Amino acid sequence: MRVLIDNGVPWRLGNAITGHEVSSVVKLGWSDLDDGVLLDAMDGRFDVLITVDKSIPFQRNLVGRPLALIVLRAKSNSLNQLKPLIPALLDALATIAPGEARVIG
Repeated sequence: MRVLIDNGVPWRLGNAITGHEVSSVVKLGWSDLDDGVLLDAMDGRFDVLITVDKSIPFQRNLVGRPLALIVLRAKSNSLNQLKPLIPALLDALATIAPGEARVIG
């Protein structure tokens, strides 16, 4: 699966996402893109966006898009707070379908 890590997620979390191609919006120079433009830019390049932005599933319709969304919820977006979510994240990556949004945590 081709995974994109959003701005609020520490890029080092990508090191724990094994078995997938992982990049970040920072690495691609997409940090300033609004959510809708970001999702458009992902079409055909990525399969899933990992974010801590809880509002995206409510603001953006994923139906018909060839990508999925995973929202990580923790006390903060620090790497230490997000690390315990990695097993559930890997499970979600194995089963998530295009157009689907899941919340982990």
